Amino acid sequence: MASPLRRLFLNPEKTLSPYVRSGMTVLEVGPGMGFFTLPLAKLVGETGQIICVDVQEKMLKNLRKRVDNAGLLWRIETRLCADSSLQIDDLKAKIDFVLAFAVVHEVPDAKKLFTEIFNSLKSGGVLLFSEPVGHVTREEFDITLSIAQNVGFQILDSLKINRSHSVTMKRV
Repeated sequence: MASPLRRLFLNPEKTLSPYVRSGMTVLEVGPGMGFFTLPLAKLVGETGQIICVDVQEKMLKNLRKRVDNAGLLWRIETRLCADSSLQIDDLKAKIDFVLAFAVVHEVPDAKKLFTEIFNSLKSGGVLLFSEPVGHVTREEFDITLSIAQNVGFQILDSLKINRSHSVTMKRV
């Protein structure tokens, strides 16, 4: 997932820069090896912070190593969560932007996930939600999208991200 070849098809800086600015606090759900994490850390600058939440300690350990090698460890907090919860109650209304890329289809309770994300966002905060076409059909994506809307998210825009169903949504 962190392969340099992936950048040929998906440029994280180009994908994220319209939404992430210096000084922001960003929540990344399921960061894996950090394909988006390192570009996010650069986009939020010296005064921003990235909080990465994952269910796999091994992924978080590898992510911390990559981030440390890039000299950005102080900008990133990693948190181990449970299958049933992101365990981010302490982040209520503190997050400016959330990235959930190719992860929601792996979560057992999408409504709970979106509720936790919604609660973590500041008013006007944005969620970029994307699922890979190979894992999620358009119909499945639309069903999941309606769950997010029922939680309170408002769709801002449909995005064209390589081989993915993608939208940005806002907490209003």
